[in-house]
Amino acid sequence: MFDLTQGGGAITAVLGWLMVFAALFAANELTRRFKWVGFAAFVVMPIVLTVLWFTVLSDSTYKDWFHLAKVYSSTAGCIIFWCIRFVGGTKKDGTKWRLADKKGFLFLAPLILAINILEACVRDFQVGGMNLTTPTVVDGLKVISGSWNYMNGVAGLLNIVTITGWFGIVIKKKTKADGSHDMLWPDMLWFWIIAYDLWNFAYTYNCIPSHAWYAGLALLIAPTLCAFTLGKGAWLQHRAQTLALWCMFAQTFTTFQDEGKYFVQSAFNPTVYTVVSAIALAFNIGVFFYMIFKVIKAKKNPYTNDIYTDLKEYKAIRELAE
Repeated sequence: MFDLTQGGGAITAVLGWLMVFAALFAANELTRRFKWVGFAAFVVMPIVLTVLWFTVLSDSTYKDWFHLAKVYSSTAGCIIFWCIRFVGGTKKDGTKWRLADKKGFLFLAPLILAINILEACVRDFQVGGMNLTTPTVVDGLKVISGSWNYMNGVAGLLNIVTITGWFGIVIKKKTKADGSHDMLWPDMLWFWIIAYDLWNFAYTYNCIPSHAWYAGLALLIAPTLCAFTLGKGAWLQHRAQTLALWCMFAQTFTTFQDEGKYFVQSAFNPTVYTVVSAIALAFNIGVFFYMIFKVIKAKKNPYTNDIYTDLKEYKAIRELAE
């Protein structure tokens, strides 16, 4: 799947992966647990870095549409989620208000998620349409075209369709152990998260193969592990924060994953490409049909209502809310 003989070799690649994974997990913990650390990381730091990217780092940073769209859309998601968690106040009549109670504002969460997925689907279809039969450099990265691009593009579209419970987002109640006010999404359960991870890994492997070792595996496992352990129910928040942090790092230090001792490249094996995308497509088809089953059984609109309310995983997350 990966050629670990390049760069500094297998040991260096594994150590680099562990370093990236640990850094992402720790950074997510800091930015989610401390309100103003999150503000500094996703509002102040992007402004400073943008100035650097287009001035002193202009010759080395990524300038293609996809990398720029990814870094700014993921950061925008973090800012929106921060506002949902913390912005509120008191009206003149003494009643309290907060953005977390505004259904129209909550719609931005699934919208940002869908846009991010769609961006990657477009890229998969784009690479597939290039008909590259051998590894060819496109926008600075080697890619190869095949049926896997179309399979995974469809898997991503299904992943968008199966985003349910758009307005069911709630805020985690404050406890002595965790005062993070995480943005919980009870209807976004483990099977959808795994379907997303499989699809997104296949996307990175298909379209940014020299980044898949870090931006695929490490960047996907970090928020998923947090969502299943310390920060249950807040996968989307963890995903947005780790993605934005990684994109800012990758934009600033492009040589980390593109060359040097931490460089890890795909093996460019068509069979592996096909298997990876086929697994992603099959799992997303399964989640799609499960959603249809729940919709028919509950007779609910899957987007304006939560449809997995009878599942114990849903109830466990809902109990964490204010």
